[in-house]
Amino acid sequence: MGRVIVFGSLSQDLHLHMERHPGTGETVMSGDIDYRFGGKGANQAVAAVLAGAESLFVGKVGDDPQGREYVERLSAFGVDTSRMEIVADAPTGTAIIYNDRDGENMIVVAPGANHHMGHADLAKLDDLAPGDVLLMPLELPLDVVSAAVEAGASRGARVILNLAPFAPLPEAVLAACDPVVVNEYEAELLERAGIATPSVLQTLGTRGSRWGDVHVPALEVTVVDTTGAGDAYCGTLAARLSLGEDRETAMRAASDAAARCVQHAGAQPPLP
Repeated sequence: MGRVIVFGSLSQDLHLHMERHPGTGETVMSGDIDYRFGGKGANQAVAAVLAGAESLFVGKVGDDPQGREYVERLSAFGVDTSRMEIVADAPTGTAIIYNDRDGENMIVVAPGANHHMGHADLAKLDDLAPGDVLLMPLELPLDVVSAAVEAGASRGARVILNLAPFAPLPEAVLAACDPVVVNEYEAELLERAGIATPSVLQTLGTRGSRWGDVHVPALEVTVVDTTGAGDAYCGTLAARLSLGEDRETAMRAASDAAARCVQHAGAQPPLP
């Protein structure tokens, strides 16, 4: 059994609830602000450990109360935080999330300490080995992500890249990933960029997900908040693949995790 090593981002999430999203130049009223925990990397690390894998998180927080609380929270879930660092001269990353009455969201991210991840941090991946899964979103400097992909592939680990937020990485980088995970919007951008990607897993919202010739339907649930659903999917997928499951079995578990995620507020579940 391998491990899931998430090389990624985290953030304090500030949720604003409103009837509808504002248009350009428009002001709308919100309900009270909610403070929660998020960031695609941390969300995926939590999902991986909840799915039964050994989960390690490589990331950075600011030297502030939010950062210290976040490290404690990840440890409480069972995520290995020994490779995390506190950055003295940067705040912990922050995301502002706008939720409408239908549970759909818009997100703005201020990266803070996340963008202090650099090439020196690749040394924390030196023990990657065949059987391990290296999982990454794109909320870090892109040159560092590309170098991490190459480091994982060169050590025989399976590399899963969540191409979100979208960026047109080099074809050679994407070719080293199995799979590249995209939603419908990101898949369209990838096609427009003309970038060939051998292994693509596309999440299709209420129509499920597809990876090559394997299609798994989505579960029908009542949506409370879609924040973090894709991260729950990616983290669970990585965990189940690290446990040796095949594509379809891993995708079904990932779809189930995403369905559970949208039934609670925020990207992560409450602490057990």
